[in-house]
Amino acid sequence: CISSCLLFILKVLLPCSLCFGSLPLWLTTTTEKNEIVNKHNTLRGNVQPTASNMLKMVKLRTTAQRWANTCSMKHSPASDRVISTSGCGENLYMSSFQNTWSNAIQSWYDEVKDFSYGVGSINGGVVGHYTQVVWYRSNQIGCAMAYCPNSAYKYFYVCHYCPPYLINKANLKLLSPHQLNAYYVLYAFLSLAANPCPFSDKYSNCPQLKQQWGCNNPTVASWCPASCKCTNQII
Repeated sequence: CISSCLLFILKVLLPCSLCFGSLPLWLTTTTEKNEIVNKHNTLRGNVQPTASNMLKMVKLRTTAQRWANTCSMKHSPASDRVISTSGCGENLYMSSFQNTWSNAIQSWYDEVKDFSYGVGSINGGVVGHYTQVVWYRSNQIGCAMAYCPNSAYKYFYVCHYCPPYLINKANLKLLSPHQLNAYYVLYAFLSLAANPCPFSDKYSNCPQLKQQWGCNNPTVASWCPASCKCTNQII
C-alpha cells in the first residue's frame, strides 16, 4: 500500500501512563455501532469449539471515547477502564486514514494464525488482541474513534471489553479464549440466554483461596467476588 495508506496496528499489551490532550473526537454513528456488534458476533461465532451460550450485547463507549480523545496512541491505565463489576480489557488500532470498524476488528482477530486452542501463542507472536475479541467471559463492549490531526496516524480506534481477557498467572500460559459449553457470543438486542457472573476475580487462584480461607474472610471476599458471589453462575 502507498505511504498515504499506511496502517499501523498497535501490538503493545502493557498499559501506558495517562496522556492528556484536547483534540477532536469522531462520534460513532448508529450504523457503526451495529457494524461493531455484528462483526464481533460473526468472528466469535466462528470460533472452535463452537459457542453454546449467547448474551445480549451492552454497548459501553464512555471509557473508550474518553481515551480515544486523548490521541495518545497508547494503552490506557487499567484504572481508567473499570465498571462497577470488573475491569475491562482494551484493543487499539491506528490508521493514517479513516478505515472501517470491520477492518480494525478483523486485524485483531487475524492473530488467530499464531494461536492454538489450549496452548496460546505457537510461535511467540502476539495473540492478545485475538484472545480479547473472542474471550468467552467478555459480555460487554464499548468502542470509539477519535480524529487526531496532530498525530502521525490521524485515526485512533479504541475498544473496551468487560470483563477483560485474563492470563493464567499460575503458569503464565494464555488460557483458551473459548471454553466448550461455556462460551459467550456477543449478540445485539437478544434477550439473556445464559447466566454469567457479573463479577470478576482479581486473582487466578481465587478458587483455592475460597476453599482454604472461606468467603467470610474479608480479604478473600474483596479479592474474589466472582468465586464468592457466583455459586450458580458461569465464572
